[in-house]
Amino acid sequence: MKTVRRAAVAGMFYPNNPAELEQTLTDLLAHPEGARRTQPPKALIVPHAGYVYSGPIAASAYAQLEPLRGRVRRVVLLGPAHYAFVRGLALPDAQCFRTPLGEVPLDLNRMRQLDAMPQVVRSADAHHKEHSLEVQLPFLQHVLGDFELLPLAVGEASAEEVADVLDAVWGGDETLIVISSDLSHFLPDTLARRMDQQTVAEIVALDSHIDAERACGATPINGMLLAAKRHGLRAVTLDVRNSSQTAGDPDRVVGYAAFAFEASGSEATSDGSREAFHESYGAFDESRGEILLKLARAAISARLGQKAQPVSEPEWLAEPGATFVTLTIKGELRGCIGTLDPYRSLTDDVKENAVAAAFRDPRFDPLRPAELNDVRVEVSLLSPVELIVAADEPAALAALRPHVDGVVLEYKQYRGLFLPQVWEQLPEPARFLAHLKRKASLPMNFWSPAVRLLRFTVSKWKEVGA
Repeated sequence: MKTVRRAAVAGMFYPNNPAELEQTLTDLLAHPEGARRTQPPKALIVPHAGYVYSGPIAASAYAQLEPLRGRVRRVVLLGPAHYAFVRGLALPDAQCFRTPLGEVPLDLNRMRQLDAMPQVVRSADAHHKEHSLEVQLPFLQHVLGDFELLPLAVGEASAEEVADVLDAVWGGDETLIVISSDLSHFLPDTLARRMDQQTVAEIVALDSHIDAERACGATPINGMLLAAKRHGLRAVTLDVRNSSQTAGDPDRVVGYAAFAFEASGSEATSDGSREAFHESYGAFDESRGEILLKLARAAISARLGQKAQPVSEPEWLAEPGATFVTLTIKGELRGCIGTLDPYRSLTDDVKENAVAAAFRDPRFDPLRPAELNDVRVEVSLLSPVELIVAADEPAALAALRPHVDGVVLEYKQYRGLFLPQVWEQLPEPARFLAHLKRKASLPMNFWSPAVRLLRFTVSKWKEVGA
């Protein structure tokens, strides 16, 4: 007799009615964030809250799978074990998983092969109520059609143990890996965004040392990041939001992000990513820079109720991009807000950051209509971030490249960022780093082995007359 793991959270996390569920999935997938990637993903990281909260972010990842329908025959699905203690990674005692959309058969042959690995156990309890895996299945059924499932509830395990399991089932184009995880939990919106951006940067940098305070699925994520390094994959951010931006209270939010892992080829190293950036944006001449500046000014003007000059939006603006928008009046800073990782289109990123710099920079009062003609706009387009590997502070100072590097400093909940333009005021690396620590609310003479430094470069354009 076939053993079935029945849906545990249908009717709570997602609709129980099949027709309603199909329509919900169709609606979510109709408007994903960002553009479709040109190469199909080998793996995804997706959130696992109720669809009303994290469904739009998950859809940004699952929309990437539409070209893979009929090609993917196996999905390896990992998520954190929320309800039962597990030492290692737990397979279920079942032959299929059932959702309102039908049954998903398990890959019993691969499960038997994994039984031989010491970190893999069998646990019906770990899967009985586990929502982190279940909520992914309707999306996968809707997008992929028929496939076999290899579900693992991840408990206490090292990144190496998880990566070794992934290596054992890696397969080829017929195998897709899905990692289920939310990000920060129950922090105020502002603090959550800061913490989640740090986590996003670490995932993009393939830094497999994320802790459970910043992602409930930190253990499977860390294993995936280690496996990605082994297989020459890079992580691409597709969407980053939190529950206050979908359906929740801004005083107590949960963070969500979606990532795709794709072959990086010769761009597997950080230097390669930097070269790819310059190849992609080397064509960003003054005419393209002018369009970005006009978009930023138009967004600010529109928020002030002023008539804005129409701006044409060519196709390249739909590509993901990370920008900072800096405002000055008579050479004095008037606001600066930006994004470290490209999780939305250039159009949306420049507009949102322009409005945020003008009206939501906590260091300044909101821009007044009378200031609009005096303000000058600068747009910086960021390269991918790379980790600066340094054993101590002298090594970190030696690694910095004055007038080239933008730098992010992270230590626990503290974080500071300087654009490369800051070198103009602080040309000495020691002063630059000391002031960056102060911006992160740390003492200027502080250092710890746990300090992390990330660097990036920029292409920048500024309005005439500044």
